[in-house]
Amino acid sequence: MNNVVPVRPEQYFVSDITYIKSRKRTHYLSLVTDAFSRKIMGYHLSDDMSAENVVKAMKMANKSRTTSHQIIHHSDRGLQYCSAIYQAELKRSNTIPSMTDGYDCYQNALAERINGILKEEFLFNKCNTGKELKVLIKESIKTYNNIRPHLNLKYKTPNFIHNKKSLEASFEGLI
Repeated sequence: MNNVVPVRPEQYFVSDITYIKSRKRTHYLSLVTDAFSRKIMGYHLSDDMSAENVVKAMKMANKSRTTSHQIIHHSDRGLQYCSAIYQAELKRSNTIPSMTDGYDCYQNALAERINGILKEEFLFNKCNTGKELKVLIKESIKTYNNIRPHLNLKYKTPNFIHNKKSLEASFEGLI
């Protein structure tokens, strides 16, 4: 995935899981991000790293899609992504799996970068409970997608790029 340059939204999704601590326990945030626009398309916060919880993030991403094109989904080789339930969700949604060839975080660098941005810029204060953390994550992702500009997007937001390019692609078929 590192050598691939996406040319449109919803061509490549990247996924990863990161941990976030509340004052009560450790929680796990699963993210699915569009590689072209950097838009977080799906997420799920849970108290464990089960494949069922990671699938919830992918299902949210699929519901958020604006195209029906086949997509490539890139992740590390975590057990959740290799699981039958996750692979079945990818197949159901016309998605081709792609995985790192080992446990080198640089092979999933974009997904790792998104984790870092969320944790460093939005989720640096500890919440008391998982319930509070869910609210903070929802607000943070909304801000990340709609307000935070990205240097790599020429200081545009992920949602702006995603929507603009998706709209342009839909009109290309009409011309």
